Amino acid sequence: MAKTTKKKALGRGLSALLNDPDNDIKSTEDKNADKVVGSIVELSLGAIEVNPFQPRTSFSEDTLKELASSIRELGVIQPITVRKLEFNKYQLVSGERRYRASKMLGLETIPSYIRIANDRESLEMALVENIQRQDLDPIEIALSYQRLMDDIDLTQEELSDRVGKNRSTIANYLRLLKLDPIIQTGMRDGFLSMGHGRALINITNTDIQLQVYERILKNKLSVRDTENLVRHMQQNKDTSKPSSEELRVDEKKSKSLKQISSYFGAKVELKVNKKGNGKLIVPFSSDEDFQRIKKLIQGDS
Repeated sequence: MAKTTKKKALGRGLSALLNDPDNDIKSTEDKNADKVVGSIVELSLGAIEVNPFQPRTSFSEDTLKELASSIRELGVIQPITVRKLEFNKYQLVSGERRYRASKMLGLETIPSYIRIANDRESLEMALVENIQRQDLDPIEIALSYQRLMDDIDLTQEELSDRVGKNRSTIANYLRLLKLDPIIQTGMRDGFLSMGHGRALINITNTDIQLQVYERILKNKLSVRDTENLVRHMQQNKDTSKPSSEELRVDEKKSKSLKQISSYFGAKVELKVNKKGNGKLIVPFSSDEDFQRIKKLIQGDS
């Protein structure tokens, strides 16, 4: 019983500090700041605003309902983190899913860690913590990295130290932002993996990027299939000069041949005899490449 009384007394002490407008704590230099900063306090949900620097921009309604159900049964196990803006006003640093789920339940308060920081520090805290702890999609992570570099003025080397990732890993994420916006949306919606995105980024022409993207979705190509397709497209991208075989066919067949070659990501050959009979030859470089071509053919059937 004594232990419970002590806990309640501590809560009253913190509440008194936070609700005293004459001695409002605004910085780490203020009196009693050390008693508040880093402490877990039940804050009114109405006193907390969403952090505009939050990298996650979409939240699944189903997963929020699942979290709300868990909170209803067990409470908020992990406190959210907020920074103090002014008297009785706070801003989320991390924990927006817990915040949203608690509001969904109609709760009045939520356990919170309190931090005092300027906007630059808050941005860095929010982005770094979310990159490390949240289940962000590859584009959200890439956007977070880019924002850290732009707004905090970090180099890739400095960013690597802050988030504990290799520079090459960061560079791979940042390159995803060069993809066509439609493809980026596909990655955010889970239709493509980061591996697919890394393969597509090697295609500089966005129109061709989108063509391959559609082919990935239609034929359910794996990352390895996509890598092979892109590699073959790059190896056979110089189609400005027709081959000797192409010169033997009429213009309509020649155009079709180029389209077929583009589809298979390989230099398809067309051989036609005097009677008009012929055959298409689709080359492959390995068993994996053969399986890739097979999937493309089956997807068309």
